[in-house]
Amino acid sequence: MSERRVAAIDCGTNSIRLLVAADGGSGLTYLARRSEIVRLGQGIDVSGRIADAAMQRTLLVTREYAQLCREYDVDTVRFVATSASRDAANADEFTDGVRRAFAAFGDDVVPEVVSGLEEAALSFAGATAGLGAEARAPYLVVDLGGGSTELVRGSQDVEQSISLDIGSVRLSERHLRSDPPTQAEIDAALVDIDAALDEAEAAVDLSQVATLVGLAGSITTVTAHALGLSAYDSSRIHGACLTSEQVIGSCDAVLGATRAERGAMGFMHPGRVDVIGAGALIWRTIVERVRERAGVTTCVTSESDILDGIAMSML
Repeated sequence: MSERRVAAIDCGTNSIRLLVAADGGSGLTYLARRSEIVRLGQGIDVSGRIADAAMQRTLLVTREYAQLCREYDVDTVRFVATSASRDAANADEFTDGVRRAFAAFGDDVVPEVVSGLEEAALSFAGATAGLGAEARAPYLVVDLGGGSTELVRGSQDVEQSISLDIGSVRLSERHLRSDPPTQAEIDAALVDIDAALDEAEAAVDLSQVATLVGLAGSITTVTAHALGLSAYDSSRIHGACLTSEQVIGSCDAVLGATRAERGAMGFMHPGRVDVIGAGALIWRTIVERVRERAGVTTCVTSESDILDGIAMSML
C-alpha cells in the first residue's frame, strides 16, 4: 500500500494547530505538529466580528501551514473551525482567505464549522485512542478551549456530549480583567461556570465516569505546573495522571498569580498568560464536580485530541 499523507487543522478561539500524518497501512506516523496562538476570537464575544488584526494573524499562520503541507506532499487537508468563527458577521472573509491559502489542494479546503456533536466525537476519538491500559471506561473527555468547552462521555464511542459557551478567552474578557483577578471577578466567573455545568449535567451523566481525561492548552499548562516542569515537555505531560488535589492546587496557583509571575513560568506560552486564569478556574470546577458526582480522584492529561481525531477521520 502506498503511503497517504493528510493534514488536520484545528482553528479555535485562541490557537490554530496543524498535524501532518502519514498512513502506509501499519498505523499513523506523525510527521509534523505545530501550534500558534493567534487569538482569532479576540473581542468577538462583544463585537460579533473577527477583529481585523486577529484575522490577519490567523491567515498569516494559515498560509505558513499551507506551505508546510506542500513541503510534506500532503494529499488531503481538512480544516476544522470551532467556536470563534461560528457566528462572526465577517466569517466569509475568513473563509475566502483560507480557500486562497490552500488553493493548491482544491477549492474545497475551507473552514469546516463542525457541529458540537461532531466536535465532541472527533475529540473523543483522538483523546481515547492513545490511553494506556490502566485507564478504565467510561471516560469523560473534557476539551477546554478559548471560546467553548466540550464534555464527552463514552466507552468505545460517544454516548453523551455537550458543548458549553465557556472558555479561557471568553471568560477572561467577560470577567477576569484585573491582574491578578479579584475575588469578586472570580465569583462572577464561577456563576457562569456553575450555570454551564448545571446545563451539562442535564445532558451528560457525570456520575457514570471512571476516568477523567483533560485536553487542550489550559489543561496541559496546569499539568506542567503540577509536574513542576521548568519548560514545556509534551513527553512528560501526555498521559500524566494527577490527583485532583494536585490539579486543584495548581489551578489555584495559576489563577492567583500575576501576569508577570505567569510569564516567568518556563512552561507558559506567552499567548496564554492573560487567559490561563480563566482556563484554570474552569478546569478546577470540573474536576471538583466530577469528584463529587463520581468519586473520581485522578485526572489524565492527553496531548492527543481533536487534531488526532480529524486525521483519523481522513484515514
